Amino acid sequence: MLIRPSTDADVTAITAIYAHHVLHGTGTFETTPPTVAEMAARRQDVLGKGLPYLVLEIDGAVQGFAYCNWFKPRPAYRFSAEDSIYLAAGTGGKGAGTVLLRELMAQAERVGVRKLIAVIGDSNNHGSVGVHRRCGFASVGVLKDCGWKFNRWLDVVLMEASLGQGSTTPAE
Repeated sequence: MLIRPSTDADVTAITAIYAHHVLHGTGTFETTPPTVAEMAARRQDVLGKGLPYLVLEIDGAVQGFAYCNWFKPRPAYRFSAEDSIYLAAGTGGKGAGTVLLRELMAQAERVGVRKLIAVIGDSNNHGSVGVHRRCGFASVGVLKDCGWKFNRWLDVVLMEASLGQGSTTPAE
């Protein structure tokens, strides 16, 4: 298992992994899979902000990706980011997500993120809730029935983790 910064060459695999979640899962509320070009643009947006965008390789193949992006665009939020993590079908439940999320947290802290926020689609998304809990995230709330996908209402679970000094010292 190898975690490394993503490259342009990874975008096709990233797009395929995400498309599976869009079409078959409730962890994202998108309903139409983005194109490779759209995923490349999203990746460039994250990297252009100096934030990490990682991939997980197993046996030489990309089997997951994770990144964070600023939580909100206003200046007061500049130390808070939202994480996203997706694994290829069949990769979950083996510890890969925990390793990937922990590395994302470490890299986010290195670039100045003090609060990482998980906005998890579907309160029955036990895999995502579990990996975040294992990585030290605490539940802070549930937005009930705020998404409509697959002909049913879905909740959003909010979780948070402080990174580094968190809010114990003034921001610089």
